[in-house]
Amino acid sequence: MKNFISCDWGTTSLRLRLIKADDLTVVGEEISDQGIARTFDAWQQPENHKFLRMDFYISIIKNQLQALSRKLKLSLDNIPVILSGMASSNIGMINLPYKKLPFKTDGTDLEVKTLEDEFCKNKFIIISGVRTDEDIMRGEETKIAGCSGFLKNIADGQILILPGTHPKHVYIKDNNVVSFKTFMTGELFELLSTKSILADSLEKGMIFFERVSQQSFSDGVKAGQSSNLLQACFAIRVNDVLKNISKQENFFYLSGLLIGTELRDLEPGI
Repeated sequence: MKNFISCDWGTTSLRLRLIKADDLTVVGEEISDQGIARTFDAWQQPENHKFLRMDFYISIIKNQLQALSRKLKLSLDNIPVILSGMASSNIGMINLPYKKLPFKTDGTDLEVKTLEDEFCKNKFIIISGVRTDEDIMRGEETKIAGCSGFLKNIADGQILILPGTHPKHVYIKDNNVVSFKTFMTGELFELLSTKSILADSLEKGMIFFERVSQQSFSDGVKAGQSSNLLQACFAIRVNDVLKNISKQENFFYLSGLLIGTELRDLEPGI
């Protein structure tokens, strides 16, 4: 295989990348807001529900493949498409069962399904998620596999922290993922900063590398490590009303507060 196409199909976005198989160089990419949630909603509309679910989802990918082909001025026919993320979920292209832990960090024992469409010249390879009795992940398992070459096999184990909308703390031992925990840090930040009473007390504008931004973030992390989150969140409104700090500083304070709360779960010494 000379090239392959990586398809990271998340809840809110669809990312296609043409990648050289020998050295993993990214040749080009196409990013769309046609995420799984939006695609699933579109498929449920009366004018689209007449199509088989898989056929409808493949049509979305084909449109993005054509856009990437035009951008690169290259034919992408017969290049396999490897899908990760929500493509294998209950609102995705096909619902694949989660593999139960443990799984190898190089991903060689993950569940994989290969699909071929008579109207499309590309083969689709879909990677499933993994689960414990209390948690699930879809998409992050491929990130772990991508990181495997950089991880040392430490007898005492190690932790891999994967940031994102729903960050994961992944515990690894003997080159196997043995447990993980999911946090709603990113999603909660989005909700609080746009939908709650705190929205009027926050404002984007400053960049993180400014000293005052970093100080606000650091203060938020410290508060998240030691405070009750529900009370600490309201302090953001207090900061604004009493003019203790600016709305822009509050933006970074909230980010630090939520991340600090998340990191409280790490075991001492990590």
